[in-house]
Formats: sequence, structure tokens, C-alpha cells
Amino acid sequence: MKMLLPALRLSVVLMLVCGLLYPLVTTGVAQLLFPSQANGSLIIQNGKIIGSSLLAQEVKSPELFQPRASNANYDPTASAGSNRAVASPEYIAEMNQKLAALRQENPALPYQVPADLVTGSGSGLDPDLSPEAAEAQIPRISQATGLSKQKLAQLIQNHTQGRQLGIFGEPRVNVNELNLALIAAEE
Repeated sequence: MKMLLPALRLSVVLMLVCGLLYPLVTTGVAQLLFPSQANGSLIIQNGKIIGSSLLAQEVKSPELFQPRASNANYDPTASAGSNRAVASPEYIAEMNQKLAALRQENPALPYQVPADLVTGSGSGLDPDLSPEAAEAQIPRISQATGLSKQKLAQLIQNHTQGRQLGIFGEPRVNVNELNLALIAAEE
């Protein structure tokens, strides 16, 4: 009994500190310093939430940039990679099928197709493409929208983010933000 009371008191104190105080403080600091990110980096248009800049959204229109393929069918509650070996016959057949469909939608694709146009990301929800993958879609979008290839290339360039801290990762383009800029350019 002598040891039980101090153990219970310590447990209650730790539950309050770790389970209540710490989460409240970190949430408050995040809301003060990074309110957009703390609330999910939501994209709001005309007062309505239309998505998040952190999650890819399915795009079927030939007038818009297509994101990476999603192994989760763009469902944020089902984040998943394919977990297939790249040398397996099933994976090779799937990539050939995706490549054929991509070439049918984009007849002017270069011979060397950027890999991120046919492969999914690890989470299946990555909203970013390489600048090369976005540029490969310019002929299709230009034909569908009537916007010049130079205007589309400039949109991509304006929305290309460099490496984080100048050394981590690769340059990337957020497809959600790029498509919003494209829609604005068409108006």
C-alpha cells in the first residue's frame, strides 16, 4: 500500500502532463506559428474547402495536369503503396498497360517518359510531380485549352519548388496548386 499511492499519484500526474498539457501546448503553438499547416493545408476557394495541398486528387479532365497514379484510388483513408517487386511480371505488365494508356491520352509524350507519370508514390497520395512529368503533359493541355505551350511552361516554372533547404529531395510541382493556377489562367 505504501508504494501504491505514490505510483497512482505519479500515474495521474504523467497522464495529465503527457496526455493533456503537452498536446494542448503543442497544438496551441502550431496554431500560432503555422495555422495553415496545423489545419491540414486546406485549399479554400470561394469560401469552400476543395481539398488539401498535401493530398493528390483524381483528375480526369484532359484540360488539367494529371497527378501521379494512386495505389489508394486517391482515398486518404486508404494510403498504400503497391508493394510489388519491380522485376515481377505483374508489375511490368501493369507499367506497360499504364504507359500505353498514358501515350494514348498524351500522343506527344517524349520517348523517355518520366517515371512518376506511371508509378505511384509510396503513400499513393503524393500531390507532387517532377517538373519533367508536368512538362510532358503540356502538348495535351495546350491542345485542350488553347493556352500556348509557353504559357503552360511558365505556369510550371512558377509553381516549381526547389530542394528543401537547398539539399534535400528533388524539385517538384504541386499538381493541385498548378491546376488551380491553370484554371485561373483560362478565365
